[in-house]
Amino acid sequence: MRELEQIEWRVATDPVPYREALAAMEARNAAIQAGEARELLWHLEHPPVYTAGTSAVAGELLDPRFEVVEAGRGGRYTYHGPGQRVTYVLLDLRTRGKDVRRFVHALEGWAAAALARFGVESWTVPERVGIWTTGPDGREAKIGAIGVRVRRWVTMHGFAVNLAPDLNHFTGIVPCGIEEFGVTSLADLGIALAPEAWDEALRAEAPAFLAALDQQDT
Repeated sequence: MRELEQIEWRVATDPVPYREALAAMEARNAAIQAGEARELLWHLEHPPVYTAGTSAVAGELLDPRFEVVEAGRGGRYTYHGPGQRVTYVLLDLRTRGKDVRRFVHALEGWAAAALARFGVESWTVPERVGIWTTGPDGREAKIGAIGVRVRRWVTMHGFAVNLAPDLNHFTGIVPCGIEEFGVTSLADLGIALAPEAWDEALRAEAPAFLAALDQQDT
């Protein structure tokens, strides 16, 4: 398995405007393709924004109270904002088996393993995009979103987990096109967690994530 030190880990201490992050990802994706830059894992938060994936349906934008940006990733409408930790994953699948399905499953497993470190059981559901858990009311609720784009076998975008966002901000959209389930967060579940602690949990689980991608090499 490749050493973690070969991948750049970037942590933004201030919110990064979504369009700025998108432009940076586009540039880095091209540089990785050209062999001019290392792979990148980027932890950050955004100012409030609604992003539209390639399958977004206009009727699911209920209240565009924040800027709406076409993201170019898969999926439908998603909210990003303070208190939600986003991890952008720019990896070269040309050296990791060229298997997009395995990449997405590995992302899901990475987020779930990090959540488990804080006592939160989570799972995925094949017909429902995202990361799910049991909300405070005992019903299933979404705690994380996943949306990726792969261009010339180099990945972009990634996943976001709700640490302590304003859950009311999600009511401006039908999150990921799923109306019948709510949205929750670690704070909503009674768990106070600093972004730095979440980043550290992801870093601790990163070797297993990368090993899942590299299984074809063994």
